[in-house]
Amino acid sequence: MAGGVALTAAALGGLRSAWAQPGFDLEQLMRALAQVRAGEATFTEKRTVAMLERTLESSGRLSFEAPDTFVRETLKPRRERVAVVGNTMTMSLGQRSRTMPLDSVPEAAVIMEAIRGTLTGNRDAIERHFSATVSGTAQRWLLELVPREPRLREQVISVRVAGQQALVREVTVALADGDRSVMSIEPATAAPRGASNPANPANPASAPSAPS
Repeated sequence: MAGGVALTAAALGGLRSAWAQPGFDLEQLMRALAQVRAGEATFTEKRTVAMLERTLESSGRLSFEAPDTFVRETLKPRRERVAVVGNTMTMSLGQRSRTMPLDSVPEAAVIMEAIRGTLTGNRDAIERHFSATVSGTAQRWLLELVPREPRLREQVISVRVAGQQALVREVTVALADGDRSVMSIEPATAAPRGASNPANPANPASAPSAPS
């Protein structure tokens, strides 16, 4: 009888311990993502435009590098490149290129900050620009980001980032005008923080070159 009581007490103790464990949160997610210093991926994006009756599709390559470099190179349907380093954004189309402060285009900046901040595990940037809600587990998680500034919420309703462990797999952007985009991401390479990555060394020059 005493043995049975002891086993029951131990089982209840184990349940209380499990219930007491905190859920997966933003701090844990950002810490896991920050372990990856640089990475490359391919993407496919489907964009629904409220004024059109069809879905626009594009595909290309992504790369990022901690602490603040992000490059998106679209290959189809036409070659375009957007590179963000710090607060500088360079947009290239063919031989033409234009450089401007990222924050001079607030609606684009908020989307870029969501993607870049998540990829690099930059919690300060995420919390500075967004109200963040994390659900799921470390194995499969969802991060919902809502712009803090009311003016930006009039343009960007939310950015939802889904991933598995330290990998970002999908980014969904909902705009106030009814437009919506879903970008599916297939990681190519990823380097742990502090490790070298020959395919994408820790140097902004490693980002893909502008299309010719």
